[in-house]
Amino acid sequence: MKISFHGAARTVTGSKHLININNPQKKILLDCGLFQGLGKATLELNSEWGFNPEEVDIVIISHAHIDHIGLLPKLVKDGYKGKIYCTIASRELIHTLLKDSAYIQQADVRHINKIRDRQGRDHVEALYDESDVEQVIPLLRTIKYNEPFQIEDGVELMYTDCGHILGSAAVNLKLKENGNEVRLTFSGDIGRYRDVLLRSPEKFPQADYIIMESTYGDKLHDLIAPAVDDLHQYIEDTCVKKKGKLIIPAFSLGRTQELLYMLNRLELENRLPKVKYYVDSPLSTAITNIIKNHPECFNSNVQRLLQQDDDVFDFKGLEFITDVKDSKALNFTKDPCVIISASGMAEAGRVKHHIANNIGEARNTILMVGYCEPNSLGARLKKAPESVGIFGIQHNVHADIGVIDSMSAHADYEDLSQWLSCQDEQQIKKLFLVHGEYEVQVKFRNRLIRKGFHDVEIPGLHQEIGLGI
Repeated sequence: MKISFHGAARTVTGSKHLININNPQKKILLDCGLFQGLGKATLELNSEWGFNPEEVDIVIISHAHIDHIGLLPKLVKDGYKGKIYCTIASRELIHTLLKDSAYIQQADVRHINKIRDRQGRDHVEALYDESDVEQVIPLLRTIKYNEPFQIEDGVELMYTDCGHILGSAAVNLKLKENGNEVRLTFSGDIGRYRDVLLRSPEKFPQADYIIMESTYGDKLHDLIAPAVDDLHQYIEDTCVKKKGKLIIPAFSLGRTQELLYMLNRLELENRLPKVKYYVDSPLSTAITNIIKNHPECFNSNVQRLLQQDDDVFDFKGLEFITDVKDSKALNFTKDPCVIISASGMAEAGRVKHHIANNIGEARNTILMVGYCEPNSLGARLKKAPESVGIFGIQHNVHADIGVIDSMSAHADYEDLSQWLSCQDEQQIKKLFLVHGEYEVQVKFRNRLIRKGFHDVEIPGLHQEIGLGI
């Protein structure tokens, strides 16, 4: 049995890990994610699989973030014909998110091809379009949490909640090769204990091999509770005192809903400043409505609040913007307001236009509240530069740049260690670190070795490693 790592290998996006079982011959793909925010290399990385999609037998998805599902339409387009397994909540999100991804692919290609026309170069093609997305949906099959499911002979799957986003799960597999059973767990992305909205990550069955994310393997987050106070302070300073705009790039899935929940809490505490609040993203609007339909995924604090407030994502002054004309109109208003818009790394979408139109005024603030790939616009803004390039134009940065790191949906090194605490480290034959920047992974590997995990490996892109059974 071998595992090859075709994404999120010494980088954070593009999650794809292929299990190759010899007898009986079987190939299982864990996640099928899109590389994001890696500059000029991104398109090439997303175009090369490192394996033949036609030879894959089973696909298992950990959760619905685009860097874990975003290449499913291309996989099917390139020949995959099997089933795609996911949790119940993930299935609802996958269709919405992939349609949006297809739209972005088309828009990006139109922009790139205009430039290539001027340069006299050949056109490039989108990775996929909406018709390719529709080919994915009939292949989806849902599995409940904590219920072992026999996919086929020699392949048993059980999902355990990972608390990262709605529907996120660790993939727990029992695999048979030559009559021997191997217990393998893939963490997907691990959430935080005491999350604002979601249940804490669950314990998972003893494994022989673990493929584990390591995004914040060298970080210790601040307590989550003060994030509400930090958000309140940014609104007060920017919108009340300076009469400016507070622009918050936020992922449509997870981060936007956390922000709305915090603003709702400020209203319940009679602390919400009386300004306009906009969610300017059709995708965020659609996903918020999906999440409202899954209260069973919320933690006990949210469950209690739902007994007195039937919509924990709504409050006075909130408006969801879907029409493009209304979105553009926000650039001309001089009224103080809060604009929450995708994408979270400020790499695409409407928020990029809001930043370009408002970064030159000192009364405004750009507030970063999530992880950003090192080459993304969001990461560049976090460094508070004097100027920044957006859409090929250099902008002087006069707006304040704020950061709230404590809102991360990814586990820090203590959360990651707590997730592993249910395991007997002596039974772990090998632990693979994925979904992290290499320097961070090295630090986390050293920490895990000190904790007693004797064999911790950091695979490179397309590297294949035998399990030695």
